[in-house]
Amino acid sequence: MFIHLKRGEKLYLNGAVLRVDRRTSLEFLNDVTFLLENHVMQADEATTPIRQLYFVVQTMLMDPSNAGMTAELYKHLSHRTRQAIEDPAIQDAIDGADRKVAEGRYFDALKLLRSGFTSEPKAEQQKAGNAEEAA
Repeated sequence: MFIHLKRGEKLYLNGAVLRVDRRTSLEFLNDVTFLLENHVMQADEATTPIRQLYFVVQTMLMDPSNAGMTAELYKHLSHRTRQAIEDPAIQDAIDGADRKVAEGRYFDALKLLRSGFTSEPKAEQQKAGNAEEAA
């Protein structure tokens, strides 16, 4: 697998953070866990349930030594989110992410959760509408 990095871009690789000083390309010749800087979510961006799940999985990928402890937080948030959101697309994304997290395939879980970002605002609006109808 080849990746191309721009000058100053960061790469999160097996728990280490690398920054390149010039444009460079890397080829990974074996399995490696990495995250490109543009996929890294900052804590203040984790403003919705799916984004919070994403942030927790991202933490497992970036800090593998604490992944076991963080996985417990993920299970709790996943269960809570599944109960709060009824959108089938988001439910599918969470189910898939749960399987990938259980397998230790955090990057794949992030991709699945990212797919739920576009559906999430609709689900939140729908939930707010249902709450108004009930009142």
